[in-house]
Amino acid sequence: MLCAACWRGLKFITGPVCARTGAPMALDFGSDAVSLPAQINPPPYHRARAALAYGGNGAKLVRLFKFGDRPELAAYFAPLLLNAAGALFDTMSPENELPENAPVFVPVPLHRGRLLSRRFNQSAELCRALRRLSGHDCLFDVLRRVRPTRQQIGLSRSHRQRNLQGAFALNDKTGHLIKNRPIVLVDDVLTTGATVEACTKTLLRGGAVQVNVLTIARVVMPERLSLPKQ
Repeated sequence: MLCAACWRGLKFITGPVCARTGAPMALDFGSDAVSLPAQINPPPYHRARAALAYGGNGAKLVRLFKFGDRPELAAYFAPLLLNAAGALFDTMSPENELPENAPVFVPVPLHRGRLLSRRFNQSAELCRALRRLSGHDCLFDVLRRVRPTRQQIGLSRSHRQRNLQGAFALNDKTGHLIKNRPIVLVDDVLTTGATVEACTKTLLRGGAVQVNVLTIARVVMPERLSLPKQ
């Protein structure tokens, strides 16, 4: 679906990465290494992984998918997401796994007003494509966005968190389906993490045993590592 030049413009996240947040790290301290920001402020989710660094052609593709009425791009992104997930599903699967305890995909929901204007939920389309490739089930309506929020673009982390307070809730009729299930929360982009963290807290309160996050891309902050002078 991409020409060679556009493919070369994608920036894949290949490691080393923080074991918790999936953020690229400057030095390789091992597969279990956790970055300093994640140690100081641990996220509520277990682990997060993303296929691409958000920028350049990757950002153009995500915007085309999200705002350009191109839901079919989910089929292009799904293999990239599963590749980024790596052994994520192996660590989520309990011994003697029963179908009712298997990992399940849950999309970050849109408020119904935004869903009507956009026509589709890009996270739900990703879940459908991931289900076809992985065989893991999806729960589309267990998590709801009950309060409309302003666009997160341009907001700081603290403003994003305030913007999302009380925005998510479990569906009264289907929320019980996540109890004792490991969840893979799916979204398009991880920026500050405020959205997926708010969703994760709602899912954990509802009885999910673990929440992992899987996104097409994530914003990669520039390195601010200063080495001591010799």
